[in-house]
Amino acid sequence: MVYTRKSPALTIIGLILLAHSYLVKNGQLEAVVKYLSLTRAVGEMTQLSLIFGGIALVVGLWHWFADHKEGDLDYYLGSVAGGIFILFVAMIVKWYFDPLVAQLSREIGPVIPGRRFIHDVFGLNYVVLGIVLGMVIVNVFKIPEWAQHGVRLSRLGLKTGVILLGTLYSFRELVHLGQLSVVMIGVFVLGSVWLVLLIGARRKIPNSMGGVLSAGVGVCGVSAAVAAAPVVQAKSEEIAYTIGTILVFGVICMFLFPVVGHLLGMGYVQFGAWAGTGILNSAQVAGAALAFQPNGIETLKVAEIFNITRVLFLPIIVLWLAVWYVKRETEAGATNLVQVDTGKVIIEKFPVFVLGFIAMFLLSSTGVFAPAQHYQGRYFDNTNVSGSRLLNDAELTTLRTESAKLQRDDQKAALGRLIDNKKVMSIADSDVLRGIVSARTLAGPANAAITKANGAVFHTAKMIAAFRDWLTWLFAFGLTGLGMQITIAAMRQAGGEPLVIGSAVGVAKAVLSLIVVVMLVRETI
Repeated sequence: MVYTRKSPALTIIGLILLAHSYLVKNGQLEAVVKYLSLTRAVGEMTQLSLIFGGIALVVGLWHWFADHKEGDLDYYLGSVAGGIFILFVAMIVKWYFDPLVAQLSREIGPVIPGRRFIHDVFGLNYVVLGIVLGMVIVNVFKIPEWAQHGVRLSRLGLKTGVILLGTLYSFRELVHLGQLSVVMIGVFVLGSVWLVLLIGARRKIPNSMGGVLSAGVGVCGVSAAVAAAPVVQAKSEEIAYTIGTILVFGVICMFLFPVVGHLLGMGYVQFGAWAGTGILNSAQVAGAALAFQPNGIETLKVAEIFNITRVLFLPIIVLWLAVWYVKRETEAGATNLVQVDTGKVIIEKFPVFVLGFIAMFLLSSTGVFAPAQHYQGRYFDNTNVSGSRLLNDAELTTLRTESAKLQRDDQKAALGRLIDNKKVMSIADSDVLRGIVSARTLAGPANAAITKANGAVFHTAKMIAAFRDWLTWLFAFGLTGLGMQITIAAMRQAGGEPLVIGSAVGVAKAVLSLIVVVMLVRETI
């Protein structure tokens, strides 16, 4: 089969991107840049448009004029058109649609107290807008034939982003989040699987349907359903029903979770823990986390730890379902059970990107990308704090006055050292001081002074800063492409009974995990 389609479309996109780079660099779009507050993005707009415009032009000419035959060259270069198409849409959304929506929202004014604008409350940022535009393209206009082969590259973007995310964790941070995620995910994954199996038995749906649905709803969505399907001998229509249920529920959660999170005033750790536990599909977890915090990755990091933790439960669930299915079918008198190599299924279906994430984390812990003791992508160094970043007399006076409110000895000691030295003296002190700010024990000016002092002693390594930029674009690319794969036809595949059971358990998991997070999860790590 020949994948490449003769078309001038990719060449035209390349010329548009090259022209865009030229116009931005030479100030021809200065009025637009100022109106949309894009000054800081000018360098990025110029460079990315030039690089990918050049790639699109060269490959596009080959698409248009070359004779195409079956082979690796056709297969791989044929996918470039779809990849550039997704990226082109993502660029339009990130550079123009997102800033335009934010600007119009600010012009309308706050819609709720605390200067909360429409785009903040409803999470109308480049992530959400990219997914929505992708859905509109595929359902209303259809993916152009010349781009269809490459649209699936969006999955590669998402998985590469998760792998690269491993470089931004420190061992200390991962241990704490890992402990928290194992407890929460253990309870909710096992509980969700058990509940689906229980309700399925009561509703008398086939064991194969209940088994594949429980894996999809309980663990990590589509990949878990695909992994569990062989051991419960699920039929193709049962897998389709499960995927449809996951897709319908997940799309709703992806848009609803950020709105609820903002309305409840949730922090990055709280929302990340909730999204990573309560949303069914891995890609939708990333979408919700970035929709909640589009200009940073702190929420995404927490959400992905929870997401990866539940993926690590996949072998346990597959083994459980294998035993459960044989037992149920035997009790029902079935005699035509097919023997399945469960170990082989686990190895073949286990998501490889999780191993990549772990490998990158281990490399990061050695100090390859940043000092090994880095925290949230930043490392501690208080030896060269400039005079302007030291606490001034007014800030020190505020802290002395407010210090009487502290009750714990470790907090008093850490604050005392900060006052004596005008800067944070150790990572341990930084942890304690961040806890004081999170608890809101002191008045606003005192918390601001502590936050300033912490900011002065933590630095971002250049490599880590580059990784953050790459991550933003990998997820923008991947999630825009994800939108292009969410079709109305696929969502209609959710059968009545599976949709009811899956949605009921999904809602229960989302609500209960929200209650647990709000009551028990603190923002300090």
